[in-house]
Formats: sequence, structure tokens, C-alpha cells
Amino acid sequence: MTFALRPTYDDNPRLDDLVTRLRDYLSGELAEYEADLGLEPETPLRRSMLEPVWRRSRELGFYGVHLPEHLGGRALSLTELAALKEEVGASGRVLATSVLGDMGGPLRVGAIFEHATDHQVHKYLLPVVRAERACCFSMTEDDAGSDVRRMRTTATPVPGGYRITGHKVFSTGGTFADFAILVARMDGDEESYSAFLVDLDSPGCRVLPGQVPLSGQNIESDVVLDDCFVPAENLLGQEGQGLRISLGRVTANRLLHCPTALGAARRAFGLAFDFAAGRAVSGGLLLEKQAVQHKLADMATDYYAARSMTYDALAALDAGHRPRLESFMCKLFVGERAFAIADQAVQLHGKAGMVRGAPVEVIWRQLRMFRVLTGASEIQREGIIRELVTAAGGRS
Repeated sequence: MTFALRPTYDDNPRLDDLVTRLRDYLSGELAEYEADLGLEPETPLRRSMLEPVWRRSRELGFYGVHLPEHLGGRALSLTELAALKEEVGASGRVLATSVLGDMGGPLRVGAIFEHATDHQVHKYLLPVVRAERACCFSMTEDDAGSDVRRMRTTATPVPGGYRITGHKVFSTGGTFADFAILVARMDGDEESYSAFLVDLDSPGCRVLPGQVPLSGQNIESDVVLDDCFVPAENLLGQEGQGLRISLGRVTANRLLHCPTALGAARRAFGLAFDFAAGRAVSGGLLLEKQAVQHKLADMATDYYAARSMTYDALAALDAGHRPRLESFMCKLFVGERAFAIADQAVQLHGKAGMVRGAPVEVIWRQLRMFRVLTGASEIQREGIIRELVTAAGGRS
């Protein structure tokens, strides 16, 4: 893999066409739509803002593009999907996560088709793919983050279904979703967890605005259930399979979070380079200072290294391997180095980079979160050493 801040894919005409058209849409039509709405990174998002993007992205072939052809997609490999996610991350668009369906769309439901019944597919999943409905994923609780087995939300079997009581937090997109993919502990069994499709307008279910994260995005929600009845037909898979269903593709998901962060880091580098190239300081341009040149050189090298290892691991996954160790390494390295790139970009901008809402400042906050979300760096290190110890034991 060669270094490029605007990657090309000449060896893959299909992907090259998709990336080109996606860039045009993100920087053209979508940018104009956001400008017309006056959207800023911290603007509270309403469903009325998002639905036109879902529909238009589907018309253009981006919404659900990764899905199999019989579901309306183009059966992309994970490596191809990653390239598109990187462009989304590099775009700086407020609504970028709605284009491929990351937030409430096909990327959220794609992995559960294999567990869903025909009824669930037609009532819940296909409408999401068609940009008619939206979903959120609800598993995290105040005391159950990385240790999901501490969750207290409980599902009690009753005639015809289940009664669920609990309080979920950080259900991204819940304020505009129609239903949640929700995981709950089975009543009376501390080790059994099940997954349910919960209509968010059900009696006993409330969706509340969640806490605003460091990024400033108003996209989080709490899902509060008080003796909420969920029919038996909404059980996803079998009882006790909730964690397997929700975490079953954890290696792929861990790797697929990385390209979006890489895209943001790529944009931060580009902003810093352009700023330095145009910033007049005493005796010339900022870019002419050796200290600045060294910072930019390190930033570019970090991006190249992080991107190379991510796509290498994704290629291994596409080839049928299970790069579990590498996925931990990628999430750790991308999280740490992408943030370091953003941090240096802020530093190079000086005061201009510390203004609330400045592009590099927004990226800085987003990438600081990536070091915690979807598994903190410390969790990745634990996974790495666990895999290494296991591998060493297998050689003895």
C-alpha cells in the first residue's frame, strides 16, 4: 500500500467508481444540503433532516451498498467498505454517517439478517434497508460498558412474550429511531442474555435525550423500559444468544471502526499542511520551519502506518482468516495515532486551532472519543496480551 492523502483504486474499477461518486456527493450535493439547513457539527439532528439523506443515498447506491445483491447491495468486501468509510470520515460532513447507513441504517442491521425470522426481516430489517425506518442499538448501561455482563435490564417471560425493565444509555440515534436492537438479561439467570427488537413507541418504553458527548453531537439517547411488553415474535435468535448476536462479528466491527477515524486523521493532516503552507510568520512561511516540517513528517508517517495495518488486517479477514490479535492492535494503534495527528494539527494551527468549532478542533474532540468508544485503548491492550499469551501457550 502506497501513501496518498487522496487514495486511488485503479486496480479495482468498481471501487474506484464508488469512491469517486461518493466524494462528489459528499463535497457537492450533501455539502449544499447542509449549508441550506445551516447545519453545524453540534446542531441537534431531527429525523426530518436525515430522511432525505437516507433516500438520496439509496438512490445513488450508497445506502446499504455493502449488503448482498439480493438485499439491494453490491456485496462489497470489508476492504472495499472500509475505503468508503474512510471517505466519509475525511469529508467533514455533519450528516456523513447517514450516507452509508452507519447511524440507524443498513450498517446497523446488516449483521443480524442471519439471525432474523422472515417476519422480522420484512417488518423491521428490509424497511431499514429501503430507508423507510431507522434503528438503534441498545446494550450499554451506566454500570455496564466494557463489562456487558453487569447489565441490569431484565427480560421476564410472560404469556405471549416478555416484559422488559431497565435503563439503557448511549443508544446512538435513538431519538429518531423506530426500534431498538436491545440486549437484556433473562430474569432468574445471571448468565443468560437475549436480544430483542423493541418498538420504541411501545407502552412502557420511553426515549429520552442522552448525555452530550465530548464531540458535541446531539445523537445519543437513553432508552427507559418500565414493564414494557415485547411479543415473542420479536425475540432475535434464541433465548440466551443475545451476547453472541450482538458481539458475534466483533473482530470485523472493531476493524471497520478504524477507517472512519483514519479519514478524520487524514483530513486533520491536510488542514494542518495547508495552514502551514499559507501561514506567514517572521522570516517566511510556517511550512519552511524545520520543527513544523518534522511534525508534519511524523503525522504523515503515523497515518500511513495506521492505514497500512488496518487494510492489511481487513484483507486477511476478507481472505477467510480471523485476525483477532491484529484487530486489537489496529484499534489501539489507529485510536492513539489518529488522535496524535489531530493533536498536532491543533498545535500547528495555534490559537486558530483552539477556537470552538474550528475544523481541526472538531476533529480533535471526535478522535479523542475514539480512544474510548468501541473499546478503550486499555481494553485493546488487554486483548493483545491475552492473544499473545494464548499463542505462546499453543507453541509450548
